[in-house]
Amino acid sequence: MNPQKPVGAKVKISKNGPYLVSGSLPLHKETIGTNEAEESVKWQKGQHYPAQEQYALCRCGHSANKPYCDGTHAKVGFDGSETASRKPYLEQAQVIRGPAMSLTDVEGLCAFARFCDPRGKVWNLVNETDNPTASKHFVSQTCDCPSGRLVAWDNETGKAIEPAFEPSIALIEDPAQHCSGPIWLRGGVQLVGADGFEYEVRNRVTLCRCGESQNKPFCDGTHASMGFSDSE
Repeated sequence: MNPQKPVGAKVKISKNGPYLVSGSLPLHKETIGTNEAEESVKWQKGQHYPAQEQYALCRCGHSANKPYCDGTHAKVGFDGSETASRKPYLEQAQVIRGPAMSLTDVEGLCAFARFCDPRGKVWNLVNETDNPTASKHFVSQTCDCPSGRLVAWDNETGKAIEPAFEPSIALIEDPAQHCSGPIWLRGGVQLVGADGFEYEVRNRVTLCRCGESQNKPFCDGTHASMGFSDSE
């Protein structure tokens, strides 16, 4: 029997301010683990934060108490305007159909975690999904994509293949790129815009926490190019 979803599990975006989390969502760190070639190959669970019914996560990137908000957004004049498309995922997605499985891709959601790259890249692996080994790698690599930019689909059933997540929030760390990554909403957490708009509920979503994404509230990988660190 699956544990019940936290009652009222939700992330509300405040205007030019933090992410307001409610519903006792667990919070911990997840680190991108790499192989000798520095390819992203596994997730490594890290620090767990004390359980709280409600908490506010920094969105501007300048809090001195990261990952929590300390009010600095007001001092720095943070502009948190939500500019991302509000269309459902499938209305934005490119579809690549393979022999046994298909791939949907919304490039604008890329959080630069790079799990798509090993073994010749998922965009090539999808064309080999009638091969059991290639199919296995294709599924694992798409499921490791934290933002849900990439989704694998079973052609026979027409259903998405998704990792099993309980509602939770992870803070991504990326030592290979010497930076801290986005906030990772997992397990179908409702995201609500500053104007009350309810974004499509998805199993995997990554939110900007460096303050510099051009696709707010979602991560666009800018944290890597700017070397964002949540310890500064």
